Amino acid sequence: MTTQAIWTNWGRTVQCQPSRLIAPRTPEELAADIHAASERGEKVKPVGAGHSFSEIAVAPSIQLSMEGIGGLLDIDAARSRVTLAAGTHLHQIPGLLEPHGLAMANLGDVDRQTVSGATSTGTHGTGLAFGGISTQIVGAQLIDGRGALHVLDEGHPDLPAVALGLGALGVLTQITLQCVDAYSMRAHEAPGKADATIDGFVDNCRAHDHYEFYWFPHTDCTLTKTNTRLPAHTPVSGPSVARRYLDDELISNGLFRATCALSAAVPALAPKINQVAGRVLSDRTFTDRSDKVFISSRTVRFREMEYAVPFEAVPEVLRELRAMIERGRHRVSFPIEVRAAAADDLMLSTAGGRESGYIAVHRYHRDDPAASERYFRDAEEIFTAYEGRPHWGKMHTRDADYFRSVYPRFDEFLAVRDRYDPNRTFSNPYLDRVLGA
Repeated sequence: MTTQAIWTNWGRTVQCQPSRLIAPRTPEELAADIHAASERGEKVKPVGAGHSFSEIAVAPSIQLSMEGIGGLLDIDAARSRVTLAAGTHLHQIPGLLEPHGLAMANLGDVDRQTVSGATSTGTHGTGLAFGGISTQIVGAQLIDGRGALHVLDEGHPDLPAVALGLGALGVLTQITLQCVDAYSMRAHEAPGKADATIDGFVDNCRAHDHYEFYWFPHTDCTLTKTNTRLPAHTPVSGPSVARRYLDDELISNGLFRATCALSAAVPALAPKINQVAGRVLSDRTFTDRSDKVFISSRTVRFREMEYAVPFEAVPEVLRELRAMIERGRHRVSFPIEVRAAAADDLMLSTAGGRESGYIAVHRYHRDDPAASERYFRDAEEIFTAYEGRPHWGKMHTRDADYFRSVYPRFDEFLAVRDRYDPNRTFSNPYLDRVLGA
């Protein structure tokens, strides 16, 4: 047995050195590996693309790669459902669905994650009529902590736990998604003023299919993004592919990387840089296939904390954040992202039982660690005052006692965990903190 290399996540927030890496090619091989590890008392932790900022994927012993278990397994055209192997990446799914005239109902703005990693951490997009990606799950297969396979069909009482299970119940081998007919979208991006954008957030979310905005700290500038669903095969329009590449890659990522690096070296420059950036924002409208509108290229590394708060409270929370940034003399180069999602009935969904607004705060990964920690701490204090629920895959400091206070079905989830993984084969320090040892 050779010692494994140090594993680091995309955001450079956590790392670990597993004792062993396993990469099974079939569910049967995976089940045998888990059974053997359980018999030896070893911990197994699956890792996807490493896009979680929290410690949720840290492997204390055996690291499990799902790269060998991917692809389209089945199509139920009559019900617009697809079954995917759990290691399939989100960016692969549109190409698998397109020949069948299908699409995912909603997506976030990053698609590097595996479908099992994205759903297990509660990844979401925006749109008040749509839930997170986990809400699209109508069936799953999972291997529990003793190596036994469980098949969960629609209506199974444990599916609301398994669909967003934090990797605490077992290892997903396949997922069945409820899809929709393929569709296009028209995207409209426009600059705005902070007060008007914040005050109009609730109404705009209710008026549009998908609405979100970015606020640039230290400025009165926002960038709003409104996406409207259109029939499939609506002609592609707007800036050319070359122009969008220029805007999204060379400007949004290349120039932004340079300004973030400058702000990290000289924090006092952050307000001026943001003011310049806010003044050059302009309108942009384009139409394309849905996933090509949802997804944005994100190559500038950052650290992120995101909390779900009651939807109607979002404007008040944002006003407190604006005051906190100035009062605390924080110097922040990254914009704050604001989105929304429908209420759902998953046990540990951040939108469980309530319409939710999502507020994400970021720091460039090379910013001073002490300054970043202070910023996240001050933001988290505001979020938790509103019974905020942190994204499971993003940075936070909450523990099981806190989660029990904000999730009505928390103990119900723990009971499911006791049945699926009584020996805690899938535990790690993060799950010990957020769920209890």
